[in-house]
Amino acid sequence: MRLQNYLAATAFAAALSATPALAEDLVFMLDNQSSGAIQEFYASPVGVDNWEEDILGADILPSQEASRITIADGRSVCEYDLKVVFDDGEELEERNINLCETGSYTVSD
Repeated sequence: MRLQNYLAATAFAAALSATPALAEDLVFMLDNQSSGAIQEFYASPVGVDNWEEDILGADILPSQEASRITIADGRSVCEYDLKVVFDDGEELEERNINLCETGSYTVSD
């Protein structure tokens, strides 16, 4: 009888722990292979009509350098629209980039 109670309790505990997984942070490499420094970098999920906050904040990503980027927005999406603002004010926008699939995003001239 104790074995049956133990197995029942174990099965119940396993069922409770089988809750849906929480969204994880999206981590990827931003590689600046352009001739200018990146002053601002934005990533918004596809379908969101506004740019969210500048991911680099006060940081600048110099030409020919890379940085590990973390999007901790609590969403479980992979496709983002991206916007890069260079130190000379020039902007570059890319749409529908699957960051989970690529694991990186390279900016070039």
